[in-house]
Amino acid sequence: MIRRILEKDETGLAALLESLGPLMRYVAAPLLPDAMDVEECLQEAAMRVWEKAGSYRPERGSWKAWVTAITRNTALNMARSAGRAAGTAPLEEDLPALEPTPEQALLQKERQAALREAVGLLGPGEKALFYRKYYYLQPTAQIAAELGMTPRAVEGRLYRIKKRLRRALEGREER
Repeated sequence: MIRRILEKDETGLAALLESLGPLMRYVAAPLLPDAMDVEECLQEAAMRVWEKAGSYRPERGSWKAWVTAITRNTALNMARSAGRAAGTAPLEEDLPALEPTPEQALLQKERQAALREAVGLLGPGEKALFYRKYYYLQPTAQIAAELGMTPRAVEGRLYRIKKRLRRALEGREER
């Protein structure tokens, strides 16, 4: 499939949607309000995979993870743009820039690296639970149902995971 997509063979795109389409839908559904938006997101994400396939690096992660990240980012972008379109208002000309200063950007990059390192220390089950809730933004009830747990048990595990991450990140803010 990857080779066919890299070669711009359209059967590769069809294979992508056939094999990973359900996963892509699963990732996009909690982020978008209706089924039409999810389908539009699926098509947009598939086109982004098609266009950016050359930038996929197997040493950085699996193909499936790369495709899900593209799908998630596409869904988030669509949700954001839908939110902006719903609440459009003229902006004042003297508003400050929304872009971070170079110092803020550097601090944010350092925090992200520290968080990635701390999440890397979690066990596989904890890491999967953390990503489902905070990266894929899945509702607690959905996670609980799919894992055969109660929502309260999921929340308890997430609380303990966040506590461990806080401890792992302690002291980094002062540096």
